Amino acid sequence: MKKVLLILLTATLIASCGSSKKSRTVSVEGSPETNKEVRHKSKKASKEADKIIKTALSYNGTPYKYGGTTKRGMDCSGLIYTSFKENDVALQRASYMMATEGKKISLKHVEEGDLLFFTTNKNSRRINHVGLVVSVKGKDIQFIHSTSSRGVLVSSLSEGYWNFAFNHARRVL
Repeated sequence: MKKVLLILLTATLIASCGSSKKSRTVSVEGSPETNKEVRHKSKKASKEADKIIKTALSYNGTPYKYGGTTKRGMDCSGLIYTSFKENDVALQRASYMMATEGKKISLKHVEEGDLLFFTTNKNSRRINHVGLVVSVKGKDIQFIHSTSSRGVLVSSLSEGYWNFAFNHARRVL
């Protein structure tokens, strides 16, 4: 029994960057806007976002590999970098660098194709994880990303771990 609990605890810690944090709730409605006005994407940007999302989803199930950018393995920023690059959109390679591009937006303005940034290391405030929004249905925000334990998958921002680790969202398209 102790061995099973130890394995479950270890898997949870490794799930993404080894952080163990208590739960909190990120409000989609109540987040204050840092920019005075955020416009919705143009039709061209929406089509571009759809293509990038389709590309990212084609990597679903790809195993995790630190620094990876192929179907043989990829990390979180590698997934985002590759998905954008294959659609002729240039981004920085690392998640903390991506977190400086585009415009910061509140969760209530998040749309498909926007990026979500996370701080999963309990000993640092530095951005170290990124995901791509693939769907927004009311308060449910789904994003694709790559975790060290499960590889490329789609998660919900309402999941306790991701909800607590969430830092901010950005629009790059």
